[in-house]
Amino acid sequence: MLKLYGSTSSRASIVHWYLEELGVPYEFVKLDMQASEHLQPAYLAINPISKVPAIVDGDFQLWESGAILLYLADKYGKTSVSTEERAVFSQWVLFANATLGPGIFTEASRDREMPRLLTPLNEIFSKQPFLLGNEFSVVDVAVGSILNYIPIMLKLDLNSYPAVLNYMKQLSERPAFQKSINGRA
Repeated sequence: MLKLYGSTSSRASIVHWYLEELGVPYEFVKLDMQASEHLQPAYLAINPISKVPAIVDGDFQLWESGAILLYLADKYGKTSVSTEERAVFSQWVLFANATLGPGIFTEASRDREMPRLLTPLNEIFSKQPFLLGNEFSVVDVAVGSILNYIPIMLKLDLNSYPAVLNYMKQLSERPAFQKSINGRA
């Protein structure tokens, strides 16, 4: 059975959300970061960087939330995708982790980056319910989790982006989201 390693209030909740969406059986292995369980040799053998999340799927080990999401989409997703579609998935997952997250959560650049990032997203969501059209996908987990962390962690005013707010609400009402990100301790 697939094992997801994480801690309370960590990015493991993003992977947890996607596993719930896919219906993949898994075991959540909770690491006590305060007790330095992530620095113990057993976990360092899975992730030498000592961060969470990480997964073990049979003999395969992987860390970094975006890489894990793409792996899960490839292995357990309901549809096969072309090389071009896979590249678009990668584009959005990398955008979430490398551009959107730092742009929103880095205070020094937030005032400049937030409109640059949320205005085009607002435009996309004013035309379609999900990033890639009418179908929910792994990219909605990646981008949607970052967006839904905003009210949890920052309490920013997003009223200038009504379509983004609607998208966030729509995602937060999904049962898998409720079991994972909304259920974080």
